[in-house]
Amino acid sequence: MKVEIWSDIMCPFCFIGKRKFENAMAQFAGKEQIELVWKSYQLQPDLKTDTTLNISEHLAEVKGLTKEQANKMYQQLIETAKSVGLEFNVDKIVVANTFKAQNLVHFAKAQGKQNEMEESLFKAYFTDGENVDDIAVLINLAQNAGINIDGLKKVLENESFAENVRNDINEAKQIGVRGVPFFVFDRKYAVSGAQDKTVFLETLEKTVTNWRLKTSN
Repeated sequence: MKVEIWSDIMCPFCFIGKRKFENAMAQFAGKEQIELVWKSYQLQPDLKTDTTLNISEHLAEVKGLTKEQANKMYQQLIETAKSVGLEFNVDKIVVANTFKAQNLVHFAKAQGKQNEMEESLFKAYFTDGENVDDIAVLINLAQNAGINIDGLKKVLENESFAENVRNDINEAKQIGVRGVPFFVFDRKYAVSGAQDKTVFLETLEKTVTNWRLKTSN
């Protein structure tokens, strides 16, 4: 049974939601029947990468907040991340466009390493403060995730999976996605946001029960 997740690398709730979903999956008896598919989304498609810009300053500008308000928001995010075992190093975050990174996620999908790549990109962005718009960084992350990187430089330079990324984004609009993370279970049920693991667990159990009935007929 397929679970599709629309997500953006620069979205803190997407990383937190990933971990909460994984915690639910760890308790789910039917996890071997789940096929996980990551779908591309961009919160700021027109963003220009700026390695000199502080993420709190950027958030303040985008959201119309003071820097103090933005800092407070990120401090709350740090605590939320800690609660699910994640480390957010806000001062290290590089303000970067994620389109190339989304191309990489599609490249990884062809090798069955999409989930590993998604994890690596989130960690690079939120924990390690790496520039996920830098081709050299992306190649290194892919290699560390166990991906065969032959031809990857060309893929990233040419944005060879650009159509795949845009198709995911257009599909999100068509099904009414207003924000990420957005989880779709067997094209039947949806969960929006980084919900508690109990929400994911209940949705998994309900969807798989219905899926088994459908496939047995």
